[in-house]
Amino acid sequence: MGGTDSNKDFDWVYTQEPHATRRKEMLAKYPQIKKLMGHDPSLKYIVFVMVMFQFFMAYMLQEASWPIIIVLAYLLGGSINHSLTLANHEISHNLAFGHTRPLANRFLGMFVCLPIGFPMSIGFKKYHLDHHRYQGDDEKDVDIPTTLEAKFFKNSLTKFIWVFNQPWFYIFRPLFIQPKPMGLLEAFSILVGVSFDIAVYHFWGFKALFYFIGGSILGSGLHPLAGHFISEHYVFKKGFETYSYYGPLNLFVFNVGYHNEHHDFPSIPGWKLPEVRKIAPEYYDNLPYHTSWVKVIYDFIMDPKIDLYSRVKRKSSFRTKEAIESEDKRTQGIKDN
Repeated sequence: MGGTDSNKDFDWVYTQEPHATRRKEMLAKYPQIKKLMGHDPSLKYIVFVMVMFQFFMAYMLQEASWPIIIVLAYLLGGSINHSLTLANHEISHNLAFGHTRPLANRFLGMFVCLPIGFPMSIGFKKYHLDHHRYQGDDEKDVDIPTTLEAKFFKNSLTKFIWVFNQPWFYIFRPLFIQPKPMGLLEAFSILVGVSFDIAVYHFWGFKALFYFIGGSILGSGLHPLAGHFISEHYVFKKGFETYSYYGPLNLFVFNVGYHNEHHDFPSIPGWKLPEVRKIAPEYYDNLPYHTSWVKVIYDFIMDPKIDLYSRVKRKSSFRTKEAIESEDKRTQGIKDN
């Protein structure tokens, strides 16, 4: 557990991110992929049931013992809340109500975040779309760990600590390295979320609030579903910067494991992403992929060749005019009107 990892720097490249080029080629070859684009009308009903179930569980646990609450917060509440964060990911791409109703998507995101305990829907959207547009950018892609993180969390013990606490890094990293002004809608969402937390504490007590917030923290750290944080873009094979996961846990996370497919076509709902691979298997079958998020977490912690430096980076200035135009077209479908 004490051996220091061997990486000394990020994996710097001088090529454009691969998804815009692949998307252009695939649409030229398989124009029927365009028919998969659009929103998922069932998403709002699915998340409503999930949120209502979390409300019910929190209400029922008001008088439960702490051991029961902690176990359920991790196994049940943490799993559902993690699933809700990925529902919010779908919503951030306007996949609940479509691109013509951006405010409906934003308000649904606020509702989804209530049991999560953190009013992160609006803030997540503005940073996540940058992750798509500027993947690997050393200034604008806040999904990449900072150099300070990479230098400090360098052996199995410290990587274990980082994995356990990674929700905090995802929350606070953007605020330090790429702060953005807060708009009225984000301020309103924070007011709604904090007011809800206060109301839960007042009417149902601290145990119910812990089931929400504690479950979110536990479910986003050392948890099987949280393996997608590492599997998506950490370099497990030289020369590849995005990885898909093909396994049963996709059922619980809106197919976020189909991550190459998602970055290629962010305007396609998660439940349709397997169709992209079926239509164009030659673009995906030869890419490295994961089959176990538990193994991903274990390998990340124990393998000295994989650490927080295991991310592809490119200089912010290394962006051609053609790449900028391609990015604009690619992200046009995921911007608000």
